[in-house]
Amino acid sequence: MTAGIAQAPTGLDDAIIRNAEATLETVGRARDAIHSVIFGQEEVVDLTLITLLAGGHGLLVGVPGLAKTKLVETLGTVLGLDARRVQFTPDLMPSDILGSEILDEGPDRRRSFRFVKGPIFTRLLMADEINRASPRTQSALLQAMQEHHVSVAGERHDLPDPFHVLATQNPIEQEGTYPLPEAQLDRFLLEIDIGYPDREAERRILIETTGIDARDPVPVMTGDTLKTAQRLVRRLPVGDSVVETILDLVRSARPGSEGIAGVTDKLLWGPGPRASQALMLAVRARALIEGRIAPSIDDVVALAEPVLKHRMALTFSARADGETIPSLIGRLTARLAR
Repeated sequence: MTAGIAQAPTGLDDAIIRNAEATLETVGRARDAIHSVIFGQEEVVDLTLITLLAGGHGLLVGVPGLAKTKLVETLGTVLGLDARRVQFTPDLMPSDILGSEILDEGPDRRRSFRFVKGPIFTRLLMADEINRASPRTQSALLQAMQEHHVSVAGERHDLPDPFHVLATQNPIEQEGTYPLPEAQLDRFLLEIDIGYPDREAERRILIETTGIDARDPVPVMTGDTLKTAQRLVRRLPVGDSVVETILDLVRSARPGSEGIAGVTDKLLWGPGPRASQALMLAVRARALIEGRIAPSIDDVVALAEPVLKHRMALTFSARADGETIPSLIGRLTARLAR
């Protein structure tokens, strides 16, 4: 991370610059605190921080044993967010997440219903192995993730602010998993793929996590400071060239006439306007944590895959030909890099 904010655009409010410098310093300390516990996953940590700074939800995808759960627990501590974990299993019911009404009998022997809140009423919800639950249970999160409240028995119950879902998912090819509905996937700002650590990182894991003195994460931020950072991200300026690049990229990733040959004809469906919104917020957050006030086209290229990957689907013939979503996104971003 850079030591301070790079040169800001002319005429930008001095208050925004000061707030950006303070936020950069705080986020830098938070990132260092996370890296002191999570080794060899620098890009994953940055993408997760981008997700939270942008006010969104993240989908962490990887095989078991890659510290996905540890990462979410560490984020909750470092960012000062009360966190709860729900282990998704095939027999999990929506009421196990949202809560339910129970019948109470008062001192006067009158009976009334009382709502008992579920684990979703927290600032950071970890949906562990979300694709092991049935689609019915997965969809219990739909309203909460978009509208930040839930409806139970016709009554509205507001969630804490901020509210974030970080879900972990095993590769769909593994036995006993269910694909997430398209509407559910679209509510995740980024899909963050977690790979194996390199040799040096794994060596550090071996040495530092198998001894007596394991390092614990320390709080750096609070929910209020995170909310302040999220408001700042929405105030950062975005140049016309970046806006047009986002529009060109997202619209070219849909089946239709605006795409490029060899890409759109291989797509069954593509990203909607929510993808454009996600990319607009994510590039601002990425610019901020890298010490810049305004995002660039390079930010759009860097975040294209995590924003678009889970919002696109291949046709049967494209899958049969060995095409992949990342390869198609690579062709789209190659045009932007030129």
